[in-house]
Amino acid sequence: MGEEEYNNNKHPFFQKLKNKYRLIIFNDDTFEEIWFMRLSRLNILAVFGTGAILIIALVSVLIAYTPIREFIPGYPEGDVRRKMVENYQKLDSLEKELRLRSRYIDNISTVMTGDVPERSTEQWDTTANQQDVTFEKSRHDSLLREEIEQEEKYTLGMNYQESKGRDLSQIHFFSPCKGIVTNPYKANENHFGTDIVAGDNNVVKAALDGTVTMANWTLQTGWIIQIQHDNNFLTVYKHNAELLKQVGDHVRAGEAIAIIGSSGELSSGPHLHFELWRNGTPLDPEKYIVF
Repeated sequence: MGEEEYNNNKHPFFQKLKNKYRLIIFNDDTFEEIWFMRLSRLNILAVFGTGAILIIALVSVLIAYTPIREFIPGYPEGDVRRKMVENYQKLDSLEKELRLRSRYIDNISTVMTGDVPERSTEQWDTTANQQDVTFEKSRHDSLLREEIEQEEKYTLGMNYQESKGRDLSQIHFFSPCKGIVTNPYKANENHFGTDIVAGDNNVVKAALDGTVTMANWTLQTGWIIQIQHDNNFLTVYKHNAELLKQVGDHVRAGEAIAIIGSSGELSSGPHLHFELWRNGTPLDPEKYIVF
């Protein structure tokens, strides 16, 4: 037995794959040979294997980069995926707002116990108003600050420590701004403050000594600043054009804290919405302050 015959008997399966076959096409009338092809089983497997790989690759590309993938059972549609992204963004915003509200409540508790709250480095997301708010110092800004400093020389804030523990009738409130009252306090209409129209870019001043517990942007009331005072007093200043204080700052009565403006959806012109609260109950500011 020769070596070649021995190898053929040893690997009969592979040998069958290599065996050549001829595919011939004849003319049925003349029996003339038109075309022929020599093939082996290995060639056929290679051709079909390559074709299958190309088909799989083509289908994968179509599924990955075309809308055809949405027809696959269990795959979310485009609208569903967009809603998933929107819900994720809303959830992230809600988590951030909850953190800020929790910090705000902690600041209130800290102020009530007489301590100074920590400064917050986290700010509210102001992209809801679709505006990029930038603050740059200018010559007019410097002149305004000098004017405010001159006015604050005569502030009554230095004597306000004596008001600690007094009755409401004995406490002197500093007017946050001078102007015309256009919408008074109306508790039955859920209007818990007083709207005062004043000149644009006029300053807003603190009504009493206290600590800033909120200095943020809201969609309806714009730039808002809130101050916690002694004797459980709370004052709120809304629709400002610019805030001059940050959360945690201690302010004196009559000290400038903001610039009057018309920010927020509920504002129709430059004015200040001022609220006065005590022990969680709103008070009519005009009964205690002359605007």
